Parts: sequence; structure tokens; C-alpha cells
Amino acid sequence: MSQHPVLLWFRRDLRLADNPALAQAVEDGKPIIPVYILDDETPGRWRLGGASRWWLANSLRTLDGDLRQRGSRLILRSGETASALLRLAKETKADAVYFARGYEPYIARLEGALASTLASRDVGCRRFSGQLLNEPEALRNKTGEPFKVFTPFYKACLAMEPPSPPLATPRSIPAPASWPESEELEKWSLEPLKPDWAGGMRQTWTPGEAGARARLQAFIDIAVHGYGEARNTPGNEGTSRLSPYLAFGELSPRQCWHSIQAAADGPAMNGAQSYIRELYWREFSYHLLFHWPALPEQPFRPAFEQFPWRGNRKGLKAWQKGLTGYPIVDAGMRQLWTSGWMHNRVRMITASLLTKHLLISWQDGAAWFWDTLVDADLANNSASWQWVAGSGADAAPYFRVFNPMLQGKKFDPEGDYVRRWVPELAALPNEHIHAPWEAPEPVLTKAGIILGQTYPKPIVDHAEGRRRALEAYQQIAGSQPPPGKPQRANRG
Repeated sequence: MSQHPVLLWFRRDLRLADNPALAQAVEDGKPIIPVYILDDETPGRWRLGGASRWWLANSLRTLDGDLRQRGSRLILRSGETASALLRLAKETKADAVYFARGYEPYIARLEGALASTLASRDVGCRRFSGQLLNEPEALRNKTGEPFKVFTPFYKACLAMEPPSPPLATPRSIPAPASWPESEELEKWSLEPLKPDWAGGMRQTWTPGEAGARARLQAFIDIAVHGYGEARNTPGNEGTSRLSPYLAFGELSPRQCWHSIQAAADGPAMNGAQSYIRELYWREFSYHLLFHWPALPEQPFRPAFEQFPWRGNRKGLKAWQKGLTGYPIVDAGMRQLWTSGWMHNRVRMITASLLTKHLLISWQDGAAWFWDTLVDADLANNSASWQWVAGSGADAAPYFRVFNPMLQGKKFDPEGDYVRRWVPELAALPNEHIHAPWEAPEPVLTKAGIILGQTYPKPIVDHAEGRRRALEAYQQIAGSQPPPGKPQRANRG
């Protein structure tokens, strides 16, 4: 008599290595049916953006190939998650569903309802960790409350037991006696056809677990020793570029932590420590999202509900297209559109210009990033945008307004980044590359630039934008806590 199979439900854990749910299912010895459900129907769910859907298609294709090498395959279904899982469990006579825990606002409701419904059908439900180094409930401040400031959160993380070693990839995965029907990936239309805007992403990225391992090893071999300094220079390859692999779970934070720690000797020590700190910034974002589930839609600091944002659709469109007239900003927005990714330093600069110079809401900026980033992650995206806007936990002080010219000169002094992504400015000398409107007319003419025609004039004067931003922030400053001491937000 054949055993009842187990459904292995993949979500943001699209890997075979260090996958606790998979490892336990293999250890239990039952036939395993791996499944991914494309869910655009569950209430409260954030539908994946265009860039993420492109990545997902390639990641699922790769995951299916990896499973087939081990005697298994990936079953694809679409629709409302709970209903799809219940139908599949009934079809296959599965007696349990194994899955990795999620943290998005709707997930707790979904997982709770799913467990209850499955139990009523005599189907077990086993949930595993693995997407974070520490679960959100495991970390509390001295008063027993969730953390709202990064530094004490980081210290608490460092005081925890080190993450356990990553789990190995199973050599084989037991298959069921017969496979249920699977939908066809191509019919999901996750990848663009006409127009095909994904060419730059295909040239830049290799989605999937093998691509994740290769990117991690390249970072360790080439960049980790100088990461602490180079991570702020967008014109070079000083960052890890691991964020999309972490976002889709093709790489676990445990794998990153242990690999980087193993490389942390001699000249690599400082860089490794800097990267580990960034892993904990990711953890902090998830901590905030878990404890304040309204984070993606509502300001963490209630005073910002009254902030006088402007409905500047023309300004938003210019920002999205990389036509603001500020070269470092335009370079970042064009890098984002082409490659599905933007250097972290430039993310802060572009977000500051939108929310402060243009007074366009952080929600509008976050929505654009959500649609165009291959590493779109609800926790990181929401927390980071609120941080720049001044409305978030441990946020940048409201009076900090990034000067895009000075930021460009400091972090792209030779103009390499701007010249790559804003080629119409390539012939400008270094001293004018970040402020072309200040260049003498003969210099502009020699470089083939006509301001307002071949390249836009600044969408807003920096001094005027800064003044306007400070006036707007002062309207709510009386109800704000002092910078660096955020007040407790409502849970929402």
C-alpha cells in the first residue's frame, strides 16, 4: 500500500539547500509533491510587480530543473492559495502540507486559516522557519516591546546564539506514485513579450539557486574585503548584489552568514562585518513589518498622517523616467528601469529627492520600486522608504535633505556611474557632470548638450526644494519626537 504524500509548498524559499521544510519532508520518508501557487486573488496580498514576475518565472523554471535532477518536479497551480492547496491535497490524498513561514501582513491570517481548514480535513500542517536568522517574536527590548531603533536591535541580535549551520541539499527526493496535473509556466504570462523590456535584466542576472551560489562566491572572492567602503560607490561592483536571491529565497540568510563569516579573516574582516550588519538591517525590516503590519501603507509615526504631500503627477513621471535634471538621480532611475536593481546609496538619494524636494509621498515611490525592482521585498521596501521620508522607525531626521550634487561628487567623483546610465552627459568634464546647469555655455556646447532639450534642467532648484521641504516638515514637527527617539506607533 502506497504512502500518502506530503505537499511541499514553495513561496519565498525557492531553493533546495538549507530548506528546513524540504529537509524534514525527506527525513520523514514520505513521497513529496513540490508545489508553487501563483496567487493574485487572496485579499490583502501584494501582487508581484513586473520585474519580480520576470524573476519568478526564471526562478521557477530553474527550480523545476533542480528538482528533476533529484527525481522530482514542480507542480504549478494558480488561484487563491488556501483553495488551491485544499484541492491539490484532495486530488493527491496528501496527509500533510509542509512550508516555510511567511511574514507579510496577510500571511499570518492565511497560515492560521489554512492550518484550521486542513485540520478539519485530517490534513496536517507543518510550518518551518528559515527565512530569517531570528524569528520576530524572539527579540524584545528591555520593556518587553518590539524594537523600534536599529542599534539596540542589532546588539540584541549579536547577543543571540549564532545561526545554526545551513542544511545540505538532499541527494534525492522521493516521488509520488503518480503526479497531479500542473499548469504551464508560459501560460502564466509572467515574462514580457511586446514590448520586451526585460533585456537588461537578462544581461544582468541569473535567477535561480545556482546563480545565487555563484553570486555569493563571487562576492566573497572579489568584493567582501572592501565592502565597508566600496558599498557606497555606485560606479564599481562593490556591493554584494545578493538582494534578489534573498528576496526569492534562492539563498538563505544562514548561508550568507556562515559563508561570509568563514571568509572574515585578515583584510576581509571589516568588510565581512559590514555585510553581516546589512543582513541584520534586513532582519530589522522584517521585525518592523511583523509587529506593525500596516507599515506598507501607513506612516510608522502617526504625525505623518497629516503631512502635506503634493499630488505632483508630472513630477512623479519625470522621476520614474530618470528625467529630473539631477544626474545622479536620473542615473539611478535608469539603472532601475534597465536592470531591475539600483545601488543602495542611490536608492536613498532618489527617494530623498522624491519625498523631500518634490514632496511626493513615499507610498508613490515605494509602489514604483515594488513594480520595477527584481529584489522587491515588502519589508525592506516599506521600511526603507519610510526611513528616508522621515516617517519610519529609526528614521533619518526630517531636516536631512540629501543634496544630489554633493552626493554625486562624493560617491561618484569621476562620474563613471552617471556616464554609464546618462550617456547624453558623457562628454562633460568631471567638475560639471553632477551639475550640468552650472557649466559654462561653451562647455555644454562642446559636450553636445542643450539644457531643456537633450537633457532637462533641474525639476526643482535644490535650495528651493530644501526650503519647501523644511516648511512642510515643520508643520508636523511639533507632534514629532526628537530625531533619533521615535515614539511608539499604533499597530494599525
